[in-house]
Amino acid sequence: MARGRRRKPEVVKGRRRRLKPIRLWREIPILLGIALVLALGIKTFVVQAFYIPSPSMETTIMPGDRVLVNKFSPWFGATPQRGQIVVFQDPGGWLTGTEVTGASSNPIVRGIKDTFTFVGLLPGQQDLIKRVIGLPGDVVKCCDAQGRITVNGVALNESDYIYPGAAPSEQSFDVTVPAGHIWVMGDNRGDSADSRYHMNNGSDGTVPISDVVGHAFVLIWPPNRVGGLGVPATFQQQGLTAIAALPVQPATAALVGALPVRLAFRKRRVLFRSARFLKKT
Repeated sequence: MARGRRRKPEVVKGRRRRLKPIRLWREIPILLGIALVLALGIKTFVVQAFYIPSPSMETTIMPGDRVLVNKFSPWFGATPQRGQIVVFQDPGGWLTGTEVTGASSNPIVRGIKDTFTFVGLLPGQQDLIKRVIGLPGDVVKCCDAQGRITVNGVALNESDYIYPGAAPSEQSFDVTVPAGHIWVMGDNRGDSADSRYHMNNGSDGTVPISDVVGHAFVLIWPPNRVGGLGVPATFQQQGLTAIAALPVQPATAALVGALPVRLAFRKRRVLFRSARFLKKT
């Protein structure tokens, strides 16, 4: 019997497609485009670096310092708190020559400055930075018998953050902060054109909460001064939070109200299924 030749299994050879390497000149614009979109998204919705050009917040924040501002919380209805350092847009007529960047006649220099402003390395022309002293409904006065600013009748001990040796205020005022607004002051009280200096022309000096960009939470430059920008202890006094009525954002109220409704609906559905099961058995 002749021995048959063993047939080799047929192997179907598929064509392997070779991917063409992306040329460097094509890849760089793609990477830059992705980076630009990510930077824009982070800057717009999450966090942004701000350059400090003026001495109004000395010595907490010095000219030339850079801080990170939390822009994420306002999207969830969070409102500024007393003692926070906030960045806000000019409510109208607040900006001075010391707090804005000068325009250059050189288009290249101007383009570079605009780019640095976009990513937060130079100050924007419509942004200011101050500390929140009063919230909606607060009565802010200057001053009591000891020369201290009071909020809702409670005196503030501001020695931890105002400029050393500076008086809390050399200008008297008595303001009830309207709904949807805040009262702000710089830590360098002798060199800060804050709410006190805009109580004219029909304005009460307060800032609309809608103009607040976010709150500064950490100082990132220079390296030897890196640290958090927390709320001073004087703003933790019990009497401060007991009086002021904080506005409730509609989105936050809707979310809070939806939770118990959803839980009640789920509980009812579980009970309904249990009853059907018992009926069948």
